[in-house]
Amino acid sequence: MRVIGLMSGTSYDAIDAAAADLSLDGDGLVLKPLGMVSEAYDEELREALAAALPPGVTSAAEVCRLDTGIGQAFAAAAVRADREVCRGEAELVASHGQTVYHWADGGEVRGTLQLGQPAWIAEATGLPVVADFRPRDIAAGGQGAPLVSLVDLLWLRGRPGTPVALNLGGIANVTAPDGTAFDTGPACALIDAAARGFSGGALAHDVDGALAARGTVHEPLLRRLLDEPYYALPAPKTTGKELFHLGYLRDALAGFTTLRAEDVIATLTMLTARTVADAVGALNATEVIASGGGTRNPVLMAMLGQRLPGTAVRTSDELGLPWNAKEAYAFAVLGFLTAHGLPGTHPASTGARHARVLGSITPGREGLRLPPPGARPPRRLVVA
Repeated sequence: MRVIGLMSGTSYDAIDAAAADLSLDGDGLVLKPLGMVSEAYDEELREALAAALPPGVTSAAEVCRLDTGIGQAFAAAAVRADREVCRGEAELVASHGQTVYHWADGGEVRGTLQLGQPAWIAEATGLPVVADFRPRDIAAGGQGAPLVSLVDLLWLRGRPGTPVALNLGGIANVTAPDGTAFDTGPACALIDAAARGFSGGALAHDVDGALAARGTVHEPLLRRLLDEPYYALPAPKTTGKELFHLGYLRDALAGFTTLRAEDVIATLTMLTARTVADAVGALNATEVIASGGGTRNPVLMAMLGQRLPGTAVRTSDELGLPWNAKEAYAFAVLGFLTAHGLPGTHPASTGARHARVLGSITPGREGLRLPPPGARPPRRLVVA
């Protein structure tokens, strides 16, 4: 089955559309990456999305407009991926949508909201669309994140030692072979917020870690940031930009009026490296397989490597999944599992009471034709 996975993460800079040929083979799920395209949000939609995210306030009318605009943007990415990568032979679309709020309260997740109405995708492509993956796990008592943990578990199974999958997006998350998975805290969220804030919006992020490279870590600020209670919570746990946003950073900077922008960004980069390394170290990792935009920040990766001596740190490209498309491929897998009536979660990873089939399905142009029942859950993922 040819599946297009659609993903836009907490950095909300672009929509990634990755196409995969997926098939069940015994106890394995074989994934053949076909390629990806990436579509940047247009500036007006991106600004509207940024304004609606915490700590901003919004309205039901604006949420409706965003749901439509994001759905149409995701639809355009899916159409392009089907045309350019699948040559018009895609059979299913799996859309994560754009997370605008993840309602965590006292370590418990009570709800989540991803925008990007899947009807626009189904109408534009003519294909069935699996979307709205997270709510079912939350309804079953889970955190709804990290939702790619099952894919990571299948992918890591059989590797020697204790491999840990790491995603460095806006938020960092890890998955260990025993099923332990959680968000460690910010990856690029606070770094990006600082870059935008100090540059007056001219910079969306610290390009190539250049600002951090010119700065010096400010230990008093780092200690204040590390006092954040989230880091001491036990797994499973999840967080997002509801906590780690520009207002949070401004509060943390109170009293540090003489710090240069470069020093603040160097300190935030060390915060990410420190919290990720602490989490990885507690999992006794023998290797870290990283993906996401943070892998393009050489200062962050160097800091992470320094804090993990003796642990191999490599990118997902070495195992066949591109750093910038790994999560989109993961959602293609989750959509495939849903279409086959197979669960897409691991209870140990999200804290749910049971593994559940995820998402809702919007029929395509020819109605809904699902594969016959009876498929067995795969035990490993093979990247062809």
